[in-house]
Amino acid sequence: MRVTVFVHDGPREHFLVSHTPDNKTIECRHLWKVFGEHRTEALKALQAANVCKEEALERFGCVIGVADASFTVREQEIFCIMGLSGSGKSTVVRHINRLIEPTAGQIIVSGQDVMSLTDSALRELRARKIGMVFQHVALWPHKSIAQNVSFPIEVQGKDRPTAAAAAEEALSRVGLSGWGQRYPDELSGGMQQRVGLARAMAADPEILLMDEPFSALDPLIRRDLQNEFLRLSQENAKTTVFITHDLEEAMRVGNRIAIMKDGRIEQIGTPQDIVLRPETEYVARFVSSISRLRFLSASEILRHGEVAGDMPIRGPRTPLPELLAVLTEGASYVVIQDGDEVLGRVGAAEVISALQGDLKRDSSHG
Repeated sequence: MRVTVFVHDGPREHFLVSHTPDNKTIECRHLWKVFGEHRTEALKALQAANVCKEEALERFGCVIGVADASFTVREQEIFCIMGLSGSGKSTVVRHINRLIEPTAGQIIVSGQDVMSLTDSALRELRARKIGMVFQHVALWPHKSIAQNVSFPIEVQGKDRPTAAAAAEEALSRVGLSGWGQRYPDELSGGMQQRVGLARAMAADPEILLMDEPFSALDPLIRRDLQNEFLRLSQENAKTTVFITHDLEEAMRVGNRIAIMKDGRIEQIGTPQDIVLRPETEYVARFVSSISRLRFLSASEILRHGEVAGDMPIRGPRTPLPELLAVLTEGASYVVIQDGDEVLGRVGAAEVISALQGDLKRDSSHG
């Protein structure tokens, strides 16, 4: 199924298989992580809704990292988890490959219960199925770039020539062809982050876990790497969990976004859902700086009623800029049609109303 996500620099297409239970690559079910000596007692009180986060710290000396988090990541989806520092987003992603053991809950990866895996099966999962990119790349300084990238392939048991060839191919895909014999201290921060991405993809994992991979970089370099990541993700059909504290980044790269606060997931939805239909006051405040105009489409602004004349036809997902472009070419209005069903129309009045509404919203948050 083809799904179009509208972001601030135009429509971006992602190709997702149909949303059926069979294509759930990752499932997180009622995940809890409580840090502290008395975590069992604190968890019971939390699950009984008898205490809040502050009370758990005061009564039990325990810190709540993740509180009853549940979500599903679909095959070939980029699923963003975002929130402020301390919200629990990085703690959640480290449960997927069991770098952190949960206090309670279940993690299913490609049909396997990660918590039930033996040590050898867990190593196999990490080596062959899941690749991870951290904010700090942690390259080995005494190894060449090619040796850093080839390491996960050697862990799989491949011979050195095979690993070296795969490493060179991975470096070429991230724009670092010819840099394999250099060492990490010879590369800029952005180039090192590209090496981290190449290392994660070299072993051709089905799943990528990316924990704030670009947050330490300058804005222009960050944007370049976002573009590179999106291109590689689409070309290689990876399923990705992408952690970020940057709302703009989440809106740009994510098919769906989960917003976290104090260990809990406040809302999960597409960028359009999050901006246009926030479900909590916290989410509404979180996205208040994002212009709704980037995400408005015909279905949100059309006027119902009869249409007449030979007017251009567009679908309900047509973004506002495209509608505006059609109107400026001289059409009185655009007919909005879903299949054979006419839903309504969008004219200058509807576009102006959308613009005025966004201006009022911006002034109310200024």
